[in-house]
Amino acid sequence: MTDAPAATAREFIEGAISTHPVVLFMKGEPDAPKCGFSAVVVQILDHLEVPFASVDVLSNEEIREDIKVFSDWPTIPQLYVKGEFVGGADIIREMFGSGELKTLMADKGVIGA
Repeated sequence: MTDAPAATAREFIEGAISTHPVVLFMKGEPDAPKCGFSAVVVQILDHLEVPFASVDVLSNEEIREDIKVFSDWPTIPQLYVKGEFVGGADIIREMFGSGELKTLMADKGVIGA
């Protein structure tokens, strides 16, 4: 997923979150992150074998700004699971370290237990 179509940025964001079980709004693409924080979250999701959709916020300034308003979270990356905002890089790293992220993904049916 990259650019927003004719829909508004907010409609695009809501559509992405409702369509995909796991969505990462990030800088760059999963195979070529353009910031270290995005790279860390991609590595964690890959390690847990979580299938996810991604949105490159650098490709659309409106999405880049609106996602911060939508989540009331000032930084990118942002991870959504089953329509709910989970957090940014620091929170995801903490949750991964404690095992909470794997449990969340399993509880939401995104990965096996």
